[in-house]
Amino acid sequence: MKTRAAVVKSLGEEFVVQDIEVGEPLAGEVLVKVAAVGLCHTDLAAQHGHLPFPLPGVLGHEGAGTVVSVGEGVTKVKPGDKVAISFNNCGECPSCKSDDPAYCRNFMALNFAGVRSDGTSALSSEENGVGGHFFGQSSFAEHAIATERNVVVLPEDFDVTIAGPLGCGIQTGAGAVMNTFDLRPGQHLLVLGGGSVGMAAALAGAVRGLASTIVVEPVAARRQLALELGATHVIDPAAGPVDEQVRAIVPQGVDAVVDTTANAEVMQQGFSTLRTHGRMGIIAVPADPSSPLPVTAMAIQLAGASVVGIVEGDSNPDTFIPELVRLNQEGRFPYDRLITKVPFAQINEAIALQAKGEAVKVVLVHD
Repeated sequence: MKTRAAVVKSLGEEFVVQDIEVGEPLAGEVLVKVAAVGLCHTDLAAQHGHLPFPLPGVLGHEGAGTVVSVGEGVTKVKPGDKVAISFNNCGECPSCKSDDPAYCRNFMALNFAGVRSDGTSALSSEENGVGGHFFGQSSFAEHAIATERNVVVLPEDFDVTIAGPLGCGIQTGAGAVMNTFDLRPGQHLLVLGGGSVGMAAALAGAVRGLASTIVVEPVAARRQLALELGATHVIDPAAGPVDEQVRAIVPQGVDAVVDTTANAEVMQQGFSTLRTHGRMGIIAVPADPSSPLPVTAMAIQLAGASVVGIVEGDSNPDTFIPELVRLNQEGRFPYDRLITKVPFAQINEAIALQAKGEAVKVVLVHD
């Protein structure tokens, strides 16, 4: 069938909305009519070559919509179900079998190769083949082929147009606090960056009843929003060294730092705010994947600190996304306040809007 998709034809080029062909779902696959899809930094990293993906191709990995049809053997969902689509995983490796699918041994091949595991692609165009299956979905399109493993059923009364970001950015930030660090009441959290991932971490800090959740963000409107969403303190990095400002709030240092910036100077100052045996989580994708960690081994050793990488918030989407949906419906996790909806055809304008800080989380909505 034909569907409209936003295609990147070569590295660094803008998205072009055009018709492409999408095949029927094979065994274990699901065809989803996409209602809306989040715009994530990871999409832009692949667009500009900071992450591997074959072009021309269709990106998009925070899709949500309605199941149209299913392939052979699919029992998890049925046509008509509302679903959020998350990252793909194999279900067979030791990590997947240990309920740790974000660290699937086949993560890169299943999410970035641009093809199915058998080397075929569900996507094509009149001119040539099209890289697809980005994060097992390529949901910058009106229809997406996902797999049974990476779709999560939503409640019938849940607004599917806000569900997409749960599949990556929101679960990543919230999961860092609730899964990776499992922070508890009375503890202290520092969040570096007030984008959607950082805001989700701040929201999770409020859910967990932390003694302090401190958000560092240069944009004043985002600092104000962070306070409205439950952050106890906000810091303008232009007002002075971040570590000094944090220590003025929590003299003993924070229990955990969540970095969403990949900025070496910011990360270094964030590390300096840790208490003894504190933990720092690295989430953001750096522009240069070979860039070294801006903290010395001696500094880590003397502080008894831990620096950990965090993928997808250490989440199992099948259990964590429903938890976040429940918290949202209870009014305790209002992540939808981060969302600005933009028509899908305006994807390039939406990227500029988000880059200027005028939107925290853009969701591209189909007519």
